[in-house]
Amino acid sequence: QVQLVESGGGLVEPGGSLRLSCAASGSIFSIYTMGWYRQAPGNQRELVAGISSSGMTTYVDSVKGRFTISRDYAKNTVYLQMNSLKLEDTAVYYCNADRSPGVLGSAHSSWGQGTQVTVSS
Repeated sequence: QVQLVESGGGLVEPGGSLRLSCAASGSIFSIYTMGWYRQAPGNQRELVAGISSSGMTTYVDSVKGRFTISRDYAKNTVYLQMNSLKLEDTAVYYCNADRSPGVLGSAHSSWGQGTQVTVSS
């Protein structure tokens, strides 16, 4: 089982940028599919971006062109660079790690504790 610790959340004005980090430990980071989810009050948790063990990426339509997911194998860390932030990006962001190729959020996956992102003027 991998342990995940997120950081980098905060308060930012619309149009601003933030970079979230998720540090993994306790298992072989390189084999995991990694992803970022978010959950706003009253909403279901949604997948924002994912990256496979080989570096292939996927994004929800609402963040395409604004967010970039990446991973550093040497640092066992996955990042989410968020640019041109909008009010509707406000949510708690969670890191997820799944050993199943191409799968995220399964019952056997690992979750971080979450980090708050607030976009407000």
